[in-house]
Amino acid sequence: MPHIDYFFSTLSPFTYLAGNRLEEIAEARGATITYKPMDILALFPRTGGIVPQERHPSRLEYRMQEIKRWAKKTGMPMNPRPAHSPTNAAPSSYAIIAAQLSGGNVGPLVQAFLRAGWAEEKDIARDDVVRECLGNCGFDPSLADSGLLTGAETYAANLEEAVKRGVFGSPFYITDTDERFWGQDRLADLDAHLAGKL
Repeated sequence: MPHIDYFFSTLSPFTYLAGNRLEEIAEARGATITYKPMDILALFPRTGGIVPQERHPSRLEYRMQEIKRWAKKTGMPMNPRPAHSPTNAAPSSYAIIAAQLSGGNVGPLVQAFLRAGWAEEKDIARDDVVRECLGNCGFDPSLADSGLLTGAETYAANLEEAVKRGVFGSPFYITDTDERFWGQDRLADLDAHLAGKL
């Protein structure tokens, strides 16, 4: 059975724009997924990147155009300049880690946090938002409290693993054969690879 390690940030607009396509691909190809939320703002300087706030205006303008184009292509509601961006991604990430350890289906929870930040004008660093997302996705809202220590340790470990394995952005997908795919615009390539066509 193929496996995908999914490195991502709940702050990433392109991770939001991936929607549930990864989960659809995994289901179609019989693949499993391990969700690995990471600190994207700490990853960038360690892998040759620049945090968005410090990028050249031409790069920021192009990024904004791409976000708007992809929102139209996917039909996903989106505010490309949300009220709470950037915010602290740790609380949502800890909740995802705790939910995954509990054995539930984490895909909808990841998407709930991304949608909250990029389409619903919510601050995913707030405890009430974290609890709401957990509850709406069938998880015990108390995971927001019980998973803090493990969440912090795993979140830090995910960053170190990402650096070691060649991750430099979000979303980033690595197969069990170490094939790497960066960006929601490479999901078709990931699918083709899992199908043995690429």
